Amino acid sequence: MDQQDILRNIIAMVEAEKRPRASLEAGETGPATEQARLTAPARALDRCGDLLRRRRAKAEFGGNPDEARPRPTGEVEGYQF
Repeated sequence: MDQQDILRNIIAMVEAEKRPRASLEAGETGPATEQARLTAPARALDRCGDLLRRRRAKAEFGGNPDEARPRPTGEVEGYQF
């Protein structure tokens, strides 16, 4: 997966995340339902963002960005920015 593929995935996940949020704001569904629907896309988005940052860092410092691999969700979710 190259940088453009990762960016396309991020854009698609952000769009997918907007639908449940809009549904909740419109009162079409309840918070528990939408929270469940948002959890998986939010985690996937975190992983893609992490991978993109790591690829860019490798390229910036002379490394091979293709060596960067997605980290486990639990590892990425624990980061503090």
